[in-house]
Amino acid sequence: MPAGRLTDVAGVRVGHWTDRDAGTGCTVVIPPPGSVGAVDVRGGGASARETELLAPLAGDREITALLLTGGSAFGLAAADGVMRWCEEQGLGIDTGAGRIPIVPAAVIYDVGLTGNGRRPGAQEGYAACVAASPEPHAVGSVGAGTGATVGKLNGRRGWCKGGLGAASGTLYDGTTVAALVVVNAFGDVIDERGEVIAGDWDADAGFLNASRQVRVAAPEHPRVGEGQNTTLVCVATDARLTKTETGQVARMAQAGLARAVSPVNTPIDGDAVFCFATGVRPATAFTCGVLAADLAAEAVRDAIRAATPVRGVPSGPQRART
Repeated sequence: MPAGRLTDVAGVRVGHWTDRDAGTGCTVVIPPPGSVGAVDVRGGGASARETELLAPLAGDREITALLLTGGSAFGLAAADGVMRWCEEQGLGIDTGAGRIPIVPAAVIYDVGLTGNGRRPGAQEGYAACVAASPEPHAVGSVGAGTGATVGKLNGRRGWCKGGLGAASGTLYDGTTVAALVVVNAFGDVIDERGEVIAGDWDADAGFLNASRQVRVAAPEHPRVGEGQNTTLVCVATDARLTKTETGQVARMAQAGLARAVSPVNTPIDGDAVFCFATGVRPATAFTCGVLAADLAAEAVRDAIRAATPVRGVPSGPQRART
């Protein structure tokens, strides 16, 4: 059964720009006008733009679009293209003198896979907007997940492909919640039984348990992964929530990452959860947050199961079959 997609929330559009040869890409999420949102950042290595507008003490402004992108800090330039597209479409905050798009953006570090040969810029961000659709979107090694990898404990030799995944669900009252995740973690991705399905691979021992390994021995490459890992999440719901309540849902969704990624929220991971609400149905942050946590975990695993090899890095399922 399909895990569901972020576009299962009515009015949400998702678009990818992907360069599999280079090993990078970007993904744009365009919610309906009037959507409000927040972000919860737990990792110590986040790289982002315009996220202060989503902070609790900032004004209650709507989100025009959200960009998730590869290219490390260079990839933030892709937001310029998203803003240009939004301006052309008449989207953004009406300031009286013109509309200003509000486009928060966050990046993953995929430069270790790309060799810094190419990264998304304004043209690529614009292209992702042009591709945005309310139809079910692609998952796996696409968009911002193209160059994502996991299992960095002992360097590139044991990497597995990360990727982009999604999941959605419905509450008892018909409220829809969905999650889109880009998994580029230092650690392992674990399944519902606690088994590693993607992580650092050893030809003799199979998947190494990163959390266990760092307790018993220093990593072979102790500096590997510093500032090079991120799991990004976008939670969407058609609930009628305040900005503060979307922040509470984002915080609760972090629990889903802890169920599926280990270790998580480390000083060398830039983990962040965005949440926006379209304001259609009355619902509570409590019920939306409980479901969001489940869906975040499901979306992480969906990303791994849908990932395909890029630039010689195999997927977790491929590793397991060897």
